[in-house]
Amino acid sequence: MMSITPLTPLSLRFISHFGEMGSRWGINRTVGQIYALLYVQGKALNADEIAEHLTFSRSNVSMGLKELQSWRLVKLLHKPGDRREYFEPPQDIWDIFKALLEERRRREIEPTLSMLRDALLEQPTNEADQVAQQRMREMYDLIELSSSWFDDVQRLSPETLTSLMKMGSKVKKLLDVREKFRFSGTSNDTVIK
Repeated sequence: MMSITPLTPLSLRFISHFGEMGSRWGINRTVGQIYALLYVQGKALNADEIAEHLTFSRSNVSMGLKELQSWRLVKLLHKPGDRREYFEPPQDIWDIFKALLEERRRREIEPTLSMLRDALLEQPTNEADQVAQQRMREMYDLIELSSSWFDDVQRLSPETLTSLMKMGSKVKKLLDVREKFRFSGTSNDTVIK
């Protein structure tokens, strides 16, 4: 077995926490810890190094890396003169954030939209189904609006995203002012859109 530098208590705490949080986000603890290790190390590691750092079996590491690759959260690298495969997360934190959101949408939101589309195509045969279908329409419309907004956000540069997020409550204040103008009794010519 190779000799690796032991992880610091700070890194171990981060890796442990990320493993626990990963299980809440729909990935298993092992995958979460592998990702956290790669992220916190800041350099590419091979599967043997990952297994030794985390005291996981090589097969668990291999399966975890495949899952992370399917989420596009790690990329495969080769080093000159070394036949082993190395793995590292994207360097830009925004790319990581976008990949996580996109994968969650693919796995969780898209199936819900598909089910709702099918349900909305049915002809309700009674009042209870009409009410249920109206409620489903409201949910569908909100999810579609959110998905459209997500698509727009995905196209923004990291700098613009950062600026947008830093605006925080200022955006709400701007919208509040807009609403005051809209409903202040002004003529239709001066309504802000």
